[in-house]
Amino acid sequence: MPATLSAARENLRSGVFMPPWSLPLSLSPTAAIRREIEFVEFLDQVGYDEAWIGEHHSGGMEIIASPELFIAAAVERTSRIRLGTGVISLPYHNPLTTADRIVQLDHQARGRAMFGFGHGLLPADAAMLGIPADAQRGRMADAVDVIVRLLAGETVTRRTDWYTLEEATLHVGPFTRPRPHLAVASALTPSAGRVAGRHGLGLLCVAAGSGPGYEVLDINWRIAEEQAAGHGHTMDRSGLRLVAPFHIAESRDQAMTEVQQGYERWCQYMYDTLEGGPSLLGLDSLEKINEEGHGAIGTVEDAVNALERYWDKSGGFGCILNQQTHWADEETTRRSYRTFVDEVMPAFTGSTGPRHESHIWTRNRRAELSARGRGAANKAIQDHFAASELNRTNAGEPATASPTG
Repeated sequence: MPATLSAARENLRSGVFMPPWSLPLSLSPTAAIRREIEFVEFLDQVGYDEAWIGEHHSGGMEIIASPELFIAAAVERTSRIRLGTGVISLPYHNPLTTADRIVQLDHQARGRAMFGFGHGLLPADAAMLGIPADAQRGRMADAVDVIVRLLAGETVTRRTDWYTLEEATLHVGPFTRPRPHLAVASALTPSAGRVAGRHGLGLLCVAAGSGPGYEVLDINWRIAEEQAAGHGHTMDRSGLRLVAPFHIAESRDQAMTEVQQGYERWCQYMYDTLEGGPSLLGLDSLEKINEEGHGAIGTVEDAVNALERYWDKSGGFGCILNQQTHWADEETTRRSYRTFVDEVMPAFTGSTGPRHESHIWTRNRRAELSARGRGAANKAIQDHFAASELNRTNAGEPATASPTG
């Protein structure tokens, strides 16, 4: 493995991708949103590096309409975790007002906010806004270009069939210089890789848990690198993020049992909402997740093996994002997330290697080192009584026998 990839593996970050899927539908929306904010607090406490929150406007399950508002609340309740929009659906917004929100949140979060862009996933969202499906990707690419220019301090005049800007400029510059971290959501098509490469942005592979999404991981990254080279940029693998489902338990059977009921409920909702349902995300079978290694519903070892597959396929990446599903109950879910960050990540990155090496070194020298210790203790005793005897002799007192005779 090249040294650069080895170093990146050691620095691999852990995160969570939160659409968020709020089930059951009978759950109060107030309680659902509070639950997600409290979950981000938990992630911060147990050591996760990132959390990405989605934008949706229909369907009843993914009820965060503004990830920026959510992040503004969550950042005040956390101390270190970085929070990203996963994603802002750019065709739904004017590029100038989007850039303004980015800058404001960048200041409020003092650099802990990240910004993911996408064309919009749910067909119902675009339909309600009157946006043709075949226009979404082009509008996303156009908006990214304008936002990047605005964040760089440029003045933009632009007229399109969906917005007009007249000498648009930001009246507040970003907190993070030269700009906040930006990323583009990538699924199956090469459009995201082309946009990311053109501007030197990160790549958020939201479909890495699906068979088709997994197969194009290396292809889309290569497209991004080619585009970056043509525009004077260099793609950084630390900005490559893969999204996949993980639920960890003592055994695979236990993990399956813990998520089964919630998974079935979620599947039904997905079939109701999207043609193809969970198969679009490669989640139409719990068994297939393990068999294909596109995530893990199983043990620590299963999860490490899945990360190995992703590493080999992609060529190295910067962050693994657990696809938050709410398939298991709250207590079980939190236990799984703790196990992932406490045991799976160290096993994969090798961060516990020095501990194991130290233990092996000590174990192999146990007899020798113990003998040294006993010898040193006996010598200390002998030295003590020898000194005591000398003191008594000098004082004219009768000699005494030492404990060792």
